[in-house]
Amino acid sequence: MVIAAYLAIIFFTAGISFGAYQIRIATALYALAYCFPFLVIPMGIANFFANLLFGGLGIIDMIGGSLVGMIVTFLLVQIKIRTLPIWFAFFPIVLVPALGVGLWLAPLLHIPYTAVVSSIAIGQIIPAGIGVFFIHTFIRYKYIFIKENI
Repeated sequence: MVIAAYLAIIFFTAGISFGAYQIRIATALYALAYCFPFLVIPMGIANFFANLLFGGLGIIDMIGGSLVGMIVTFLLVQIKIRTLPIWFAFFPIVLVPALGVGLWLAPLLHIPYTAVVSSIAIGQIIPAGIGVFFIHTFIRYKYIFIKENI
């Protein structure tokens, strides 16, 4: 279900979700792994199919994007396990895609790495904020049971 939701969001926001300057709103769903750790692999699969169906940059983008998605969600699970503040979830959602995707996007698009990292990081601020909001919402309305103060 989360894979379908990710792909649906990508479909409707494809114009701003790909390329050197991207705001991939669907990555806000990564935050759900904080509440539901089993989503680490499904989020990687979702990213793979998003890049397959809409990306157009080939196998490196599909596999790399999948790994980036799994690394982000794994880090979000670690933030929960280590009982770090919820707002820490913001950082993996911004930094891992920026630093990771930039490794192959910069050479593929012939753009300097620092420029790609900067543009992706700026574009990830919105999804990261939405993701932190998702976590707070799930906790506040008790859709999950975790021992934390809001």
